[in-house]
This record gives sequence, C-alpha cells and structure tokens, in this order.
Amino acid sequence: MANMKSLAKDTAIYGLSSIVGRFLNYWLVPLYTHYMPTESGDYGISTNLYAYTALILVVLTFGMETTLFRFANEEGEKPDTVFSTGFGMIASLTAVFLILVFGFITPIADRLGYAGHHNYLLMMAAVVAMDALQALPFSYLRFQKRPIRFATLKLLFIVFNIGLNVLYFVVLHKTSVFYVFALNLVCTSLIMLLFLPELFKIQWQFDGKLLKRMLSYSWPILILGIAGILNQVADKIMFPLAYPDKADANVQLGIYGGCVKIAMIMAMITQAFRYAYEPIVFAKAKDGDKNEYYAVAMKYFLIFTLLAFLCVMGYIDVLQLILGRGYREGMAVVPIVMVAEIMMGVYFNLSFWYKLIDRTIYGAWFSLAGCAVLFLINYLFIPQYSYMACAWGGVAGYGTAMVLSYIVGQQKNPIPYPMKSIMVYVLLTALIYAVMHFTSSWHLALRLVLNTLLILAFLAYIIHHDFPLRSLPYVGRFFRK
Repeated sequence: MANMKSLAKDTAIYGLSSIVGRFLNYWLVPLYTHYMPTESGDYGISTNLYAYTALILVVLTFGMETTLFRFANEEGEKPDTVFSTGFGMIASLTAVFLILVFGFITPIADRLGYAGHHNYLLMMAAVVAMDALQALPFSYLRFQKRPIRFATLKLLFIVFNIGLNVLYFVVLHKTSVFYVFALNLVCTSLIMLLFLPELFKIQWQFDGKLLKRMLSYSWPILILGIAGILNQVADKIMFPLAYPDKADANVQLGIYGGCVKIAMIMAMITQAFRYAYEPIVFAKAKDGDKNEYYAVAMKYFLIFTLLAFLCVMGYIDVLQLILGRGYREGMAVVPIVMVAEIMMGVYFNLSFWYKLIDRTIYGAWFSLAGCAVLFLINYLFIPQYSYMACAWGGVAGYGTAMVLSYIVGQQKNPIPYPMKSIMVYVLLTALIYAVMHFTSSWHLALRLVLNTLLILAFLAYIIHHDFPLRSLPYVGRFFRK
C-alpha cells in the first residue's frame, strides 16, 4: 500500500508537468489553427517535421532512459557512473547526427520535400539534439525521486514557449511556421542552460565494460522504441508520401494533426503514469508481492483512462472550439485516436514482464508486428480514406502489440490481472459512449446535461466498486463518522 501511495503522489506531481503542461500547450493549438489558415498547409508542415524529430529522438537516446533505471538499481553499481556512461553514449550519437545533417542538408531537404526550407530542418535538428542530451538528466531526476525539480523544468519550457508564441503570433502577427520552429529552438536552449548546474554535480566516470552491458540491454529497447514511436508518427510521416494530391497533402495533414491534439489527453495520462511507475517497478522487482502490485496498477490505470475518454467524448462539442473552424471537419478521428492511445497505455503496462527478466527483445518483436500492421493499413488506405486510415491504423497497430504482449506474457511471466473487472469497465464505457453517440443530434444543452449525468454515473460506479471515499486520506474521515 505504501508503494501505491507513492505511485499516486508521484503521478500527481509528474502530472503537473505532463497533464497540466500539455493542457497549457493546448493554447498553442487554437493559436496555430486560428493564425495559420488551413489552406496554407503550415500546420501540416509542423505536424510532419515534428513526427520526424520524435523518431530521431528515440534513435539518439538509444533506450538509455529505461536502461538507467535498470542498472542504477543494480547492487554494486554507482548511479553516477551509470548515468555518465549512458550520457556519453547519447552525446556521441548526437554529435554524429549533427555532423551528418549539417554536412548533407541539401540532399536531405530535397528528399523530404523541403528544398526551399533548409532552415526548418537545421533548426529542428538542433532542437532534437538538445532534447536527446536532456533525456537522461530528466530520467536521473526521476531516479533520484526529485519530481518537483523535474516538473519545474518541464513547466518552465512550456510557459516560456507559450509566452513567446503569443508574442509573435498575436502581438507581432508573425504567422509563418518558421516561428514555430525558431521559438522551440530558443526555449529548448534555455532548458539546456538550466541543466548545467545538475550536470556539474555528477561524479563523471565512464565505464567501458558497463557500457557493453548497458548496450546489450538497451538495443532491444531501441528497436522497441523505434517501432513504438513509428506507431505514433508513421501516419504523419507517410501521409504526404501516400496521399495522391500532393498539393493538398499538407492541408489534410494539418487538419488531422490539429484534431489529434484533442485526443492527446490519453498520452498525457500515460506519460505521467509512466514517469512515476517506471522507477517503482524496477525498485520493487525483488518484492514477493510485485505481481499483485502490477495487476492492481494496470486496473487503476485503465479505469482512469476510460474516465478520461468519456469526459472528452461528453464535451467534444465544446472542446472542438479549440480548433480553428477550418480544422474541425476532422473531429471524427478523435474517439478512434483516443482508443489507440488507451491501447498504447495498456501495452506499456504489459511491457514490464520482459523488461524485468532482461528479455526486452520480446518488446521489439511485439512493437515491430504492430508497426507492420500500421504501415500496411496506411499504405493501402490513405489514398482512398485520407486521414481516417491513419486513425484506424493506430488502433490496429497498438491492438496487435497489446494482444501479443498479453498472450506471451501470461505464458512467460503470468500476472493475475483482474480481467473480469477490467472487462466490466470496458463494456460500461462502450455502452455510455454509444448513448452519447446516438444522442449527438439532440440540442447542445440537452446533450451536455445528459453526458454529464452519464459521466457522473460512471464515476459513482468507480467509487462504489474500487475507490471508496472512506479509504481516502482527509476526505475519508467524513465518511467514517
């Protein structure tokens, strides 16, 4: 129970930087979609290039974030040595990446369709390089149980970035996508400077033998990470290449990218949960009750993501106002993308069985299988169904990886997940969503009242069955009287 309370507390703090931070970032969505017209295709360009940078970031970090937790918790290893060895690996890869990009910028830009915009690629290369160098220090803050410092740096970047974007787009009327990339570069550089005091505190020591062991553990995580991030961004990379109307591709991709932002509340919850959960899992690996803990954590994760799904769906008519009018035609993708994100979160929770027994190669195979399904669906159906194919491709890809991980995991390292209780929540969510969907033609005010009542009913079910108020600190004393 103490570990569960620690998980809840840390999830709340990390959620400040993840959920609240991304909520603040939502202010950039109306900013961009209102000030960058749909027909300009600028938001599509932003969506496309950020997809590439997400993929590159996974390659440059080389699975060292998870590897840090694995080896820093190993008896006899010095955490600072583990950190500095992993950081040296990332720094070397990053240096090679920058040399290649700056040395071959012309052919790279021509191949990606940005022949007249080398500056876009150079700015984003610098951003992703600094993000890679910051990844392990952020992970080390998590290992050291310093969520306040972690949240402060994350939120500082977000607030500074939003402030500069408002200044340039609203006050100065600089509405080109160029400023999106330039301001990101400025803000990332600021956080890089603020990390310097942390780095000076490290007792730097590189251990070649340790690096070999770390690489043998991390390379399957790298494959897993590449496949995993491709499940998230492959559609945005493939879309301009597969869509038949090249002139309209960035316009349609911008619409899809804007609507996907609304569905990203699931990614926020999953990320906050991961930041708190991952260090605890490795620290608890030797405990006798670890499997019961993992099973309960999975159930609570799913409960709260399903609640978040219903909240977004219940107020989707209000949330769509975040987007500029020209972007709202793609709102049909939101529930589909949210389901895909839930599957991704479940897959993340299922992944620890092979990480804890050092068989991360299983995760690589599962993710590659999911990625293959996603690629196939996007390749076959984007020409006919546009971005709707991208949304369903995510469901198919994550669903494949999730099912494979569960089936093999229950054979290799069985965990007693409460499947009956979980399925009741899934079916109840599906039923409530169906009612919301079939009453979508009602008057807006009436729909909002009905949807609120449905969400409250779901919340009441949670409290009655799995989250009794009398067990809560402070609040519970009023129910125990």
